[in-house]
Amino acid sequence: MLTSITDGILCCLTGKTTNLVLPLESSEPSDGFEFVEVKPGRVLRVRHIKPERQHRDKEKDAGKDKTNVDCDANGDASLEDPSDDDAGTSVHCKRKITVYRNGQLVIENLGDVLHSEILQCQDGDLEPCSTVEVELADYKEMPSSPDPNPVPPVPLPSGEQKPAPPPRRRRRKPKRTVLIDSTRVISSCKGTHSDVALFFVHGVGGSLDIWSSQLDFFSRLGYEVIAPDLAGHGASTAPQIAAAYTFYALAEDLRAIFKRYARKRNILIGHSYGVSFCTFLAHEYPDLVHKVVMINGGGPTALEPSLCSIFQLPSCVLHCLSPCLAWSFLKAGFARQGAKEKQLLKQGNAFNVSPFVLRAMMSGQYWPEGDEVYHAELTVPILLVHGMCDKFVPMEEDQRMAEILLFAFLKVIEEGSHMVMMECPDTVNTLLHEFFLWEPDMSRKGEADCTVSVCDTFNTVKIKKPVDK
Repeated sequence: MLTSITDGILCCLTGKTTNLVLPLESSEPSDGFEFVEVKPGRVLRVRHIKPERQHRDKEKDAGKDKTNVDCDANGDASLEDPSDDDAGTSVHCKRKITVYRNGQLVIENLGDVLHSEILQCQDGDLEPCSTVEVELADYKEMPSSPDPNPVPPVPLPSGEQKPAPPPRRRRRKPKRTVLIDSTRVISSCKGTHSDVALFFVHGVGGSLDIWSSQLDFFSRLGYEVIAPDLAGHGASTAPQIAAAYTFYALAEDLRAIFKRYARKRNILIGHSYGVSFCTFLAHEYPDLVHKVVMINGGGPTALEPSLCSIFQLPSCVLHCLSPCLAWSFLKAGFARQGAKEKQLLKQGNAFNVSPFVLRAMMSGQYWPEGDEVYHAELTVPILLVHGMCDKFVPMEEDQRMAEILLFAFLKVIEEGSHMVMMECPDTVNTLLHEFFLWEPDMSRKGEADCTVSVCDTFNTVKIKKPVDK
């Protein structure tokens, strides 16, 4: 604590922040670490694990070029023919999104409905699924049927005036209408498929090390995994300019990483603030993003920095408060605050950024386009994972996200908190793997789901982590 105060005073006197995050020396190639220059002087550390395929797969793929993402003159991505491509299931994605001038939102789902029969817990301790329908607003005015036995009006006493009739309501005109009508092919993504890549994106204060359990698990299953450090985090460079940490600057960094490593079927896994970047990429590249996983990402609201946040304080003051902030993060980010959680926090290199980067990251969370309509336009299947003990993201926000999205499945882990992928790695890995392997069964398809002002349904499953004996 005394050291932090001393460093904070030096920071105020010199105007320079201490403990800057600088790139480390390159690891051995076998570790899978790479340094990618996304812009001149802007270098990100990326862990890229491409497992060795079996000999028969190499013979099968001999003479075939791997699937790469190229850009044409307009900057749009194009693909070569993939290998190991499954037929998949064709799903009709159709919905009408109407926004009125008073801010009210109406969503009409007119396409197929996906049923979730996946995501079983390892120990089988699973509560029954409950289907929830949430009505956004009642905008449809239904005319009342005539009464067969009308009651005659009561005559008014003499001397009293007849009350004025209620004002006639005008027919509202929509401010904006979005019509989505497309067909998406959803298939099972196995580790043996060479055209599948998994992208893991961390949030504020984290690093790619928070995904260590997931990276090791899925790379052993044969998946190609990619996990970058955001600018100023982990071993990536930390520019000393606040504009380097805006949402748009970081999103362009991840766009460059995505275009460099993407395959034909890409699955994005985001945590906290990283969910917003996954949403951005899924919206920008709907044909390349096959599935998305959102872990404690919050509701479908536009990002806007809070002016009254503690992170608006000067960097030197934040540096003095860094021990308190670290303890607060440990208390709010984990369900328990024991020695194991402290070790996980240290190993994951979480909340280990300079005060300047932390302040710039929180101040740069401005993304007005990412509102409910932006999320409602997504047609990709999405798995929502929420830790019941999360004190950063309320349960209601993830529920709201599931209501707005077209195809979403919400899963709740009772023993988890904000860092659920570090607290319950086995449970999270099982959920993610089964979602990757999931393919919709359209044999249960009936009539098209035509609902007005009613959001699509989703399954809420509470998973209890087995108690260690």
